[in-house]
Amino acid sequence: MVAQRTVRSVNGNAEQSATQDGSVSSATAAGATTTSAGTGLVPLTGRLSPTRASDFTTCPLLYRFRSIDRLPEPPTRAMAKGTLVHLVLERLFESEQGIRTVPFAHSLISDAWDSLCTQNSDYAHLIDDADRGPWFAEVEQLLTKYFGMEDPQSVEPHRRESPVEFQVTDELLLRGLVDRIDVDDDGNYIVVDYKTGKAPRPNYEQKAMFQMRFYALVIWRSTGRIPRELRLMYLADGQVLTDSPSEDDLIATQRKLLALWDAIKKSHNVAEFKPRPSALCNWCNFTTLCPAKGGVLPPFPHEPSA
Repeated sequence: MVAQRTVRSVNGNAEQSATQDGSVSSATAAGATTTSAGTGLVPLTGRLSPTRASDFTTCPLLYRFRSIDRLPEPPTRAMAKGTLVHLVLERLFESEQGIRTVPFAHSLISDAWDSLCTQNSDYAHLIDDADRGPWFAEVEQLLTKYFGMEDPQSVEPHRRESPVEFQVTDELLLRGLVDRIDVDDDGNYIVVDYKTGKAPRPNYEQKAMFQMRFYALVIWRSTGRIPRELRLMYLADGQVLTDSPSEDDLIATQRKLLALWDAIKKSHNVAEFKPRPSALCNWCNFTTLCPAKGGVLPPFPHEPSA
């Protein structure tokens, strides 16, 4: 039996926004300042995804390194495993419904991995020939777990690996890439995202569901249809986290994102994105550049001189 938990809506946090140091304040997005002009600073892109929004709330300096400095990050084994599982599931749903079986899914792993290594040589250096078999076995376990959560022969996705976007203001485009959008018998959207890790503890469910609320907001604003269900499928432990957002929930999400963008702009205007140390620093690729970890902060990026 698949363990399923439903996220309880908490609209009371809707008016909260992120400040420059990533903490939460009661400020709203009203009166947001615009990006500085004529300063020579590398401009903001005017785009926000769930990942970049999460970066800023986790650590504003992490957002800067990834979105403004655009520093390269080598893929990790965990990242590679997640990408591989997603690609296999995408190819599984490209196949005819009747052949979507566990052995068939397993048979897709090797070619999918070779495709990833061809696209990005950094992947090839993560797994050597001796480790390939055991590592593929771990991927097989995740795919087998997926089949215990739903029967892909009974599912025909409406859209897969689907880009979604909405111009929420003149200066901000919300965009993302949705793993899967299904349509139920009544024509309602069901938004599905696969996770190769374990489901979060109950006190972290709202944070985990933020990505899905983001997608739901963009889909609603761009199509006029609120998804009936948001579904996070955690393949490591076979749990499913669901949410059925209301219009009020999505309006609250939009307010939160506008307030977040306001905070990002304010940080950019003064060229200061402060670090926010936490346990997540142990997995950060930029600790040698982080002053909170004794690193040397690089100069803020500027546009090349004419």
